[in-house]
Amino acid sequence: MSDVFAVDLALDLSPNLPDAVLAHLRRHLEADSADDDSDEVDWPDFVPLLADRGPAAHIGGLLTGDLHRGPHHWSLTARQEIHAELLPDLVALAEMLAFNARTDGVIGQVRFYEDEIPELLVNRSGTLVKVPLRKAEQNASRHLP
Repeated sequence: MSDVFAVDLALDLSPNLPDAVLAHLRRHLEADSADDDSDEVDWPDFVPLLADRGPAAHIGGLLTGDLHRGPHHWSLTARQEIHAELLPDLVALAEMLAFNARTDGVIGQVRFYEDEIPELLVNRSGTLVKVPLRKAEQNASRHLP
């Protein structure tokens, strides 16, 4: 059994994203950042969390990560498999993203790859809040068609 988590991020970031935050985020998106000239090269244990691409080994579908500058904001979308020992690093990254997010609300989700129900990552006024979901009750009043 593997300790892998499925991570999905989708959010818009401030158009005035600080250069240091932008460089850090780009480093997470690059598979090989050893040639990077930033101060983070001195971090020997740095692991890019959003850099994998191609078929997912455990969660199905594709692994992806993309940062795009629009006319009024930056947009980030990523889908990755993260090992359990990297979850603290992921939380730190998600906290940075929430602080720089353009709007409040859901910015992503994390779930153990064998589970059906994720934990939501929510931006509340620049603070990351993790919201665990649970299965709907059998007699719930709302049903999908």
